[in-house]
Amino acid sequence: MSFAEKVAGIMHRPGEDAVHKDDVPWWLKYAGRGLGTVGGILAIGLGVWNCVSLIWGDVGCLISGMWQMVAGFLVIIIEAPCCCLFIDFVQNLSDWVERRPYWNRAAFYVIIALPAVILCPGLGSLFGSGLIFATGVIYGMMSLGKKATAEEMRSNAVAVTLPRSSTSQMQSTLVDNAQPVSFTGAPGFDSGV
Repeated sequence: MSFAEKVAGIMHRPGEDAVHKDDVPWWLKYAGRGLGTVGGILAIGLGVWNCVSLIWGDVGCLISGMWQMVAGFLVIIIEAPCCCLFIDFVQNLSDWVERRPYWNRAAFYVIIALPAVILCPGLGSLFGSGLIFATGVIYGMMSLGKKATAEEMRSNAVAVTLPRSSTSQMQSTLVDNAQPVSFTGAPGFDSGV
């Protein structure tokens, strides 16, 4: 594949999916891509900052920083393959992920965002991995699909509720067998032993 074909292949807009998935609004697709790209870049930078905490002897933050840098790089590979033209397999991986359902990407982003925050709960981890987590939330919302119209929701609500006449055949004895509530007073202690 030539360089021009690679550039042409990765410059397609998010709204122009090779496989038509559903009626997701264009602004939600761009929000997922944009937040994923910015979040991945910031996660790499803040992961480096977490690695610097090794100076204070915090090994957990070192591991957290390395995890956050790898997670940020994976998000950039998936969301913005144009940032990694120098790696051959990036476009193939990005195309494979694009063919998957949105909930797969949402679950992946949420799962890879959590370990960095668990290992080192500082501001760098919270902000860097938090943006990756937020990207997962956006893709989760995209996986839910388009909201139904008001008429469809009303008709579904009416169809789910049962009419009152159909429940008249059923007899409930729970309320009929209820005993009246009586108050006997506070329990007293018998002093005559």
